[in-house]
Amino acid sequence: MKLTPKFLLSVALVALAVPVAAPAMAQDTIKAEAAQLTEGEKLAKVFADDDEASLKRNPLNALFRGDMRYADRLGDFMTDAYFDAERKAANDNIAALGNIDRAKLSPTDKIAYDVFMRNQKDAIKGLSSPYFELSVVRPINHFFGFHTFYPNFASGQGAAPFKTRVDYENNLKRHKEFVVMLDRAIGRFREGMASGVVETKMTVSNVIDQLNTQLQQPAEESPYFGPTKNFPADFTDAEKAAFTGQYRDAIEKDIYPAYTRLRDFLKNDYLPVAREGHGLKYMKGGDQLYSYLIESTVTLPMRADEIHNIGLSEVARIKGEMEKVRTEVNFKGTLPEFFDHLRHDPKFKMASREALTQGYYDIGKTVDAVIGTQFKYLPKAPLEIRPYEEFREKYEAGGSYQQGTPDGSRPGIFYFNAYDLPSRTTPGMTTLYLHEGAPGHHFQISIAQENEKLPAFMRFGGNTAYVEGWALYAETLGYEMGLYTDPYQRFGTLSDEMLRAMRLVVDTGIHSKGWSREQAIDYMLANSDMGRTDATAEVERYIAIPSQALAYKIGALTISRLREKAKTELGAKFDVREFHNEVLNTGALPLTVLEKKIDDWIASKK
Repeated sequence: MKLTPKFLLSVALVALAVPVAAPAMAQDTIKAEAAQLTEGEKLAKVFADDDEASLKRNPLNALFRGDMRYADRLGDFMTDAYFDAERKAANDNIAALGNIDRAKLSPTDKIAYDVFMRNQKDAIKGLSSPYFELSVVRPINHFFGFHTFYPNFASGQGAAPFKTRVDYENNLKRHKEFVVMLDRAIGRFREGMASGVVETKMTVSNVIDQLNTQLQQPAEESPYFGPTKNFPADFTDAEKAAFTGQYRDAIEKDIYPAYTRLRDFLKNDYLPVAREGHGLKYMKGGDQLYSYLIESTVTLPMRADEIHNIGLSEVARIKGEMEKVRTEVNFKGTLPEFFDHLRHDPKFKMASREALTQGYYDIGKTVDAVIGTQFKYLPKAPLEIRPYEEFREKYEAGGSYQQGTPDGSRPGIFYFNAYDLPSRTTPGMTTLYLHEGAPGHHFQISIAQENEKLPAFMRFGGNTAYVEGWALYAETLGYEMGLYTDPYQRFGTLSDEMLRAMRLVVDTGIHSKGWSREQAIDYMLANSDMGRTDATAEVERYIAIPSQALAYKIGALTISRLREKAKTELGAKFDVREFHNEVLNTGALPLTVLEKKIDDWIASKK
């Protein structure tokens, strides 16, 4: 899974975002200069101006790219000023697009125009009533929030650099804004208590557990203390001592007290009024919000019932393929008994975190040797393999990806989960690596951001249906690369495909049909070889971030359908490496736009 939260704007910059009327002569000059630009140049200027302004409003987005101009701040996330600035930017961008003649644009620029327009309209919708009021008052849960993102980010092992004295100073400045942000979250939660829009007791209890876990760590063992354990070689002893003291003070006097305030508020004030029902169906306005989230996530006009039925159909199909593997390995029991066998047989377990890590290293080397059969262009950015840090592993998914920088100076990172090691099984390792690492998220994200010809919002932005749809589709390439010759590895990829099919059933079941947490967990255990720990984490994830899990299967089905269409229509002219390049080389497109692009490519090849 990939997507980085959007991080946001300082009050001082809001004033700068308000346009000031230029003198008449200056206005005439601006109009004259604009008249000399081609439509493509006008469009590029709209994109560039928006990107620059957005980076100021969302300074961490800049830092993730390796742009350090605003690295001393987090921004004004969660404030009214921030959201007002985002709304204004989207409306201004739509107005700017209205001054461009789309018919005069190149084919690639038309794609960019359409994606940008869709993004602005979707942003405005999400920031408008009733969806805004239903979301802003639930600022964090156990799966999404600064309280779990920031410790890794500031640890010296995340995206924040610690190469210079300024880097260390910037981190201390960001700590102060982080504390403000935690207190700001309390304020938003209180607004929800007043309006009757509240989180679930389960998600709130999990957040309390996460905060307790961090508060139980002595300052010297906290991830926030990590940068003091690996100072650059040119730091003097006096500088090391000074920073060490400042970092300890920041943890003990600022961050931990803020964590304590948030925890105590959630435990004493918020938890008693949090809702019992897990799905949005049980939240005030939840049905309306879920319908919006579905269409925004899958980028197609689909409804909950339609997706639920697709999921049921896919679960039945994949079960049939699983039965074939069960027969192939001569397992005499039923499919549920085969699931149980895979969950508990010691031969499907790793003995240690180190052995699990080495297993993923070995898979990476195997993939590297055959990846060229499927791709003409490979990312320049390296890919690192790491287990999650122990402070956050309990509530994380089985794996995830953190993007690197466009210039490759910071690698992409494939994280895998080693929590509760006895519950982890080996058959799914290859497919997890293909999804989160190569050629999944690492290829899709790196190839886009390394393409400097694309506007920034296409290099660095995206939508979940494309991003996760590509990663799930990438799992299926293991067949063509010869990675699933072992039946248990093949069963592993069927298991992961089953997970994504079950998500269609379970996410819609929870949020539109009123399923309970236990009902959803039982469904997943009955239809897969997942352990209870993984199934529980998955279900609690769907409860926390409604609709996100729908994107994987819908996106993958769309990409697979487009590939079959291209193969059928092009015949001998079809080259899978060209098809993959066509899908990847313009970044993460809404699925409707991707389909139009592939149709045009097919026509051009004919």
